[in-house]
Amino acid sequence: MAAAESLLRERSFRELTVDEVMRRTDLSRPSFYVYFKDRHALILRVVEHLRGELRTMSQRWYTGAGDGPALAREAMEGIVEVYARQGPVLRALADAATDDPEVELVYGGLVQSFIDVTTHHIEAEIEAGRVLPLDASETATALVWMMERYLNRSLGRLPAETPRETVAETLTTIWTRVLYGAA
Repeated sequence: MAAAESLLRERSFRELTVDEVMRRTDLSRPSFYVYFKDRHALILRVVEHLRGELRTMSQRWYTGAGDGPALAREAMEGIVEVYARQGPVLRALADAATDDPEVELVYGGLVQSFIDVTTHHIEAEIEAGRVLPLDASETATALVWMMERYLNRSLGRLPAETPRETVAETLTTIWTRVLYGAA
């Protein structure tokens, strides 16, 4: 998995081969198939731990109480930090989802899980009077997919196209203005 992650920092998923991964290990090519069905299965395993990192960072806003814009800023900075370190690997998962139905299902589920918790939190913020009434589900869908694309484009390649501080500030501004009307 470390070999695959290293390669994904250098090139896209489409360019990744089992032979290349195994050349970076002390194992033979047949050993790969003891652990993984194919390279898509490898990618899913590599990014599984990243799901937890992203959830931990986003929960700063989802589970926090108090100043919504400040909590959103803290969550965005944390998510951007994960992407700054792991962007190429996360982009590889997004790329793999375009040509593998199994990866697409898992990736879609990952994104949907963020949409679901965002919807729930927006509804709670509306109920608490901190967010004006809006369609929480559609707003969450638009914000999460926008963020996913922006993060992949901005931080999904090395070197990053946009400084992480700019990415975090841009996302924070969009989320807080849409939800809280913050200036």
